[in-house]
Amino acid sequence: MNQKLFRIYNRIASVVVLLVAAVTYLMTMEPTVSFWDCGEFIASSYKLEVGHAPGNPVFQIISRFLTMFVPAEKAAVAVNVGSALCSAFTIFFLYLTIAHLGRRILEKGNKNPYSTGNAIALIGASVVGSLAYCWSDTFWFSAVEAEVYAMSSLLTAISFWAILKWEEGADEEYADRWLIFIAFLMGLTIGVHLLSLLVIPPIALIYYYRRTPKATLMGTIWTLLISFAVIAVILWGIVPYVPKVAAAFDLLFVNTFGLGYNSGALFFVILLFVLSLLAVFLTRKYKKYVLHTISLAFTVILIAYSAFIVVVIRSVNNTPTNEGQPDNAFALVKYLSREQFGSTPLLYGPSFASLPYDYENTTYHTALDGKYYSAPGPVDYIFPAQSKMFFPRMHSRQPSHIDFYKSYMGNRGKILPGCEHKMPTFADNMKFFFDYQVNYMYFRYFMWNFAGRQNDLHGQVPGDLVRGNWECGIPFIDKMRLSDQSEGPDYIVNNESKNHYYLLPLILGIIGLLYQLAKDKKNWFVTMLLFLMTGIAIIVYLNQSPYQVRERDYAYAGSFYVFTIWIGLAVLSIYEKLSEWLGKGRHEAIIAPVVSVVLLSVPILMAAQNWDDHDRSNRYTARDMAYNFMESADPQAIIITHGDNDTFPLWYIQEVEGVGTDKRVMNTSLLGIDWYIDQMQCKQYESEPIRFTTPRINYLYGTNEAIRIYDRLSRPITAKEAIELFNDPNVKISVNGEKECFLASRRIRVPVNKENVIKNGIVAPCDYDKIVDTLYLNISEGKSTLTKPELMILDMLSNYQWDRPIYILSQGGDINIGIKDYLQFDGFMYKLVPIKNRLSLTEINQVDTDKMYDLLMNRYRWDSFSKDFHVDYQNLVVFNSSFSQRYIFVQTAVALYRKQQKDRAVEVLDKMQEVFPDTKFPLNTSIIYSVNEMMVIQAAEIYYKTGNSDKARELLTKFMDETLLSIKLFSKPYGSRSVVSKYDLQTNFQLYQYGLELLDQFDKELADSYIEEIDYLLK
Repeated sequence: MNQKLFRIYNRIASVVVLLVAAVTYLMTMEPTVSFWDCGEFIASSYKLEVGHAPGNPVFQIISRFLTMFVPAEKAAVAVNVGSALCSAFTIFFLYLTIAHLGRRILEKGNKNPYSTGNAIALIGASVVGSLAYCWSDTFWFSAVEAEVYAMSSLLTAISFWAILKWEEGADEEYADRWLIFIAFLMGLTIGVHLLSLLVIPPIALIYYYRRTPKATLMGTIWTLLISFAVIAVILWGIVPYVPKVAAAFDLLFVNTFGLGYNSGALFFVILLFVLSLLAVFLTRKYKKYVLHTISLAFTVILIAYSAFIVVVIRSVNNTPTNEGQPDNAFALVKYLSREQFGSTPLLYGPSFASLPYDYENTTYHTALDGKYYSAPGPVDYIFPAQSKMFFPRMHSRQPSHIDFYKSYMGNRGKILPGCEHKMPTFADNMKFFFDYQVNYMYFRYFMWNFAGRQNDLHGQVPGDLVRGNWECGIPFIDKMRLSDQSEGPDYIVNNESKNHYYLLPLILGIIGLLYQLAKDKKNWFVTMLLFLMTGIAIIVYLNQSPYQVRERDYAYAGSFYVFTIWIGLAVLSIYEKLSEWLGKGRHEAIIAPVVSVVLLSVPILMAAQNWDDHDRSNRYTARDMAYNFMESADPQAIIITHGDNDTFPLWYIQEVEGVGTDKRVMNTSLLGIDWYIDQMQCKQYESEPIRFTTPRINYLYGTNEAIRIYDRLSRPITAKEAIELFNDPNVKISVNGEKECFLASRRIRVPVNKENVIKNGIVAPCDYDKIVDTLYLNISEGKSTLTKPELMILDMLSNYQWDRPIYILSQGGDINIGIKDYLQFDGFMYKLVPIKNRLSLTEINQVDTDKMYDLLMNRYRWDSFSKDFHVDYQNLVVFNSSFSQRYIFVQTAVALYRKQQKDRAVEVLDKMQEVFPDTKFPLNTSIIYSVNEMMVIQAAEIYYKTGNSDKARELLTKFMDETLLSIKLFSKPYGSRSVVSKYDLQTNFQLYQYGLELLDQFDKELADSYIEEIDYLLK
């Protein structure tokens, strides 16, 4: 086979791989919004709004283009299709990359590199490697949802492929156009995700090796240093300093010349582009080739980076989602630097045990009354040198994190003067780094993709044997690592995410790695560098603290991408070895296709194992949950949310599908930030503004972040008085020589306008007699400060005329100002009502039963929950814990039973059984730490009390059987441990006992049988 014919077949194979990937992702993508950031990305793209920092305008512009051709209810599909196609093309470019690297190996010392056998083996290698990544766990998950990672992966793949194309024709005229193209891609990636910048060092090495026939170690080191400098120039030069210099110009034009906001920034941008184009022109004119290339690369990066102008333009228009409000140059600087997310030390800094000995005040500029105002920012703490350490990994000061760090320290370390905790030794610091950050937060994910996965339960602690470990499917290896888990509850031991690859992808990758090292050391070094940059380097940069809220494997997808290159090259290695054993030159045309087909079974195995848990094609749960939230709330409601999964789906359903646009979503995680408080005071769609009386200067970023409580008054004061005293410039306390606002009382009164309560339907007519004249909010003695979100909620209540309903999630969540005593259960949320109520996790007294019955039986969307779809961990944790669906049904049934509406109570429980079958949503998911299990027991009790013993017995029998399976699993001995999981075992023993107590009361015979079961198990 000649080279021309090989190219034809190679291109055909690459297109086939592209189609296979596209079909895979389009068939398995979610047909609507998913959890986490997807709701925000879809909503902000659909109307070109401003998403969270540091922004992704390139992703938004492309996604917006895709949504232009579909109706609103299909916008999520359009954005998901965009991700699926980006992912498919990533696989396409991976195929081309493997083919190129494979050719480089075959061309070394091979007289006929394109022989039939070699050509077939090379195509087979490219197919096997690219499809292994196509069907890998981590990439497939991100490939089918509206996230930036698919587009970021595509930019990385194109960039690496482009430098290989440059290498191929580096001696041709205009070959360096590929370098300018790569520079443009680097500019684009700033507007998608910065991870793609990590491809720059491998690109630099390829350039050096191609231009320097006799590469040296010192030359390689200098090339790497220059490449790191290029990343630094882009990441810490162009990205922050272009807007910083623009901000300096804007300060001059606004504060000195009296012009409008952004006038100076616009002048600077135009000037910068003129100077850049002038540099391109002059360096070309005077034939300064290197300078011309650099100036042209800089210019195209700027052109791509200019996509952020869209963010500023849309922010100036005050879009409903306007995170960070980067409507001027100074705000854009803060937005791009992600100030609201804080920072972590990397190479040198304090540990969790360090205490500052001093601080420095900071200032920043913010727009205020037509000028830029210099406002006090957060303080910078200064730590003594002896409390800092090299490469600090144990840095977080959260109490739970400190306890986690101490588990690595034993009793080692020393206490510095004034410090509460011992400083970790460097050895313990590194032990945490290797065991938690490298092993648990990277290697575990790596093995998910190339060895196999135990389940998709969220793992948080190394040593947990039942949550989210890697598992290969080879019995003696798995039992040695994780104990015998052949028997237990289905959602753990038979989880659809239990995917076994029997170490085959891992073995192939190692073979390919060693093969490339032996045959092509330069390209091996390039590939290994890319592997390390997208793996270990990210681990070091992220410096993750314990107890992450979700699995973070998506951050390392680039590393897994590189490993599949070696999986592909393993085909060449095995083909070459077999050819040598059977006699060189003989049977090559037979050996190559046989090896390719046999090894193709490895990615096919991955596809077969992964398909069921990566297929989201029939899942509508996040969208329907958002709809049900909105349906719970009355018109003009204020809905106070707390986190991502209770906020982003609501943003999606409002902004895209137009549901509940008269309601205002208020997120407490954002309510402590000045721009968000500003936005709450604007009208959005049909939702009226929220009135705050605190002046902007008192809630600016860095101001009043923690408000001290000084109970100076001997009487309860109204919320209005409390806020007026807080904002009074003459009423201050002195702290470290600084004057601070404070809260003057722990006892706050909120007057009730009964007329408005009745007029606006805040309370049901049957509860009019319960309405109190005043809400008394008591802030506990143990609470010394208010957060800014708590202050703003109190400010809102100071003006509250009971003219619109207020709802809050999770019985108040992190808002602890005494409002929990006045919450009414309204399904997915709790409504603030002027009725004193005793409220606990499992006992609710204030329920509008008529409304709840109507919501559950007639208005909520439940159909999607009983469909045939994969209930992954995120759905389990949301629907059994964060917003326990059974909790909503059971608490409504309990309230109906108390009102002697027994038939309705049974109807509600029957509906629960229908829409949440235990085959999809297990009755016992105690591993998630939820109220779900107590709700099942309470449901069985209502069944018994209403005379439905058969239904109670059926429900409780299933629950007790599931609990027995949990006890069997958690009670198995493992190594030096007495049991697999002591905590989970104790939890399930307790749940079993609760079930026995209920059975003993209503079904003595069944109780006795389960007593026998547990007695037999304990023998």
